[in-house]
Amino acid sequence: MTRLPVPEAAALAHSQSLLATICGEIERAGGWLPFARFMELALYAPGQGYYTAGAQKFGAAGDFITAPEMTPLFARALARQVVQVMACSAPQVLEIGAGSGRLAADLLLALEAAGTLPEHYRILDLSADLRQRQQATIAAAAPHLLARVEWLDTLPETYSGVVVGNELLDAMPAHLVAWRENGIHERGVILSENGFAWAERPASGALLAAAEEIVGQCSLPPGYESEISLANRAWMADWGRRLSQGALLLLDYGFPRREYYHLQRGRGTLMCHYRHYAHPDPFYLPGLQDVTVHVDFTAIIAAADTQGLDLLGYCNQGQFLLNCGILDALAELPQGTPEYLKASNMVGKLLMPHEMGELFKVMAVGRGLDTPLLGFSSGDQSRRL
Repeated sequence: MTRLPVPEAAALAHSQSLLATICGEIERAGGWLPFARFMELALYAPGQGYYTAGAQKFGAAGDFITAPEMTPLFARALARQVVQVMACSAPQVLEIGAGSGRLAADLLLALEAAGTLPEHYRILDLSADLRQRQQATIAAAAPHLLARVEWLDTLPETYSGVVVGNELLDAMPAHLVAWRENGIHERGVILSENGFAWAERPASGALLAAAEEIVGQCSLPPGYESEISLANRAWMADWGRRLSQGALLLLDYGFPRREYYHLQRGRGTLMCHYRHYAHPDPFYLPGLQDVTVHVDFTAIIAAADTQGLDLLGYCNQGQFLLNCGILDALAELPQGTPEYLKASNMVGKLLMPHEMGELFKVMAVGRGLDTPLLGFSSGDQSRRL
């Protein structure tokens, strides 16, 4: 593994505190912990997990850069899709996992410029630290709109309008599965004299059923290892009872199932991000690094379909942003200026297939919308799911 930056003493102490918490959980579980639970603790343990503690995560000073951090033109393009869904449902937006608050600030400003401000812009985030950062970001960029924003502790029982989830699904806990000669196994975490280590048990219950379904659709050789996110599926299905009218706009990196479980991905998609380094070791400095898996978008729409939700569109991010007019927004900037050159470079990264344009996908799932959505007017790939 690439030599990674050494954390400062306070950060290392924080990681060691979370490590002790995870060790205690493993011991209470009888010595073996499903990886999904390990990932949940590493990311969301109260006051200790990566997303619930105070470390800088986003932007140049953090561990990775998301699309909204790159250019406000991302939000300006997304706003055009948000406007259309609000017009067909209700004038409100719910953003889940709002990160630094950059997308919320830029989206509110874009909606204001279009004369289509939502009556309510709500944010659901589990991290008190991130809530403070979101408030500060919005207050700095759009202080006159801060009063329009409300932070929630739980999902609303019923909802109409737009739900935005940018790089949300990849951070939900996932089970690790291995298809072996002697059956399907779940990978878990044990304690060894050298720290955390892998150990396997026969898969059972809902996880086994999901793994059997996958191997029935995809030709997987013995020894194939990958992920299954039951949390993703449950979250999506839950919206079937909550969403009255509107759409969820989900932007994330992933694949349709037959591409996700491809022979070339025989060790899965698990990836960690620390100080802008990507590496595959989830046991490294728990609490200081992001742990993610790609999204099986076929599983997402299958879960939605069981609850009566409709697939409204699916395409790569580059095509979605083009459909939503990101180049028109770029053309409005004074050409040749430093602002234009920077924005042009960032837009290229968002659009180009070898950058973020192809790996990142956009899926819209909803109810009660009869109008074809702008973002999928060209290049829709729903048939691949």
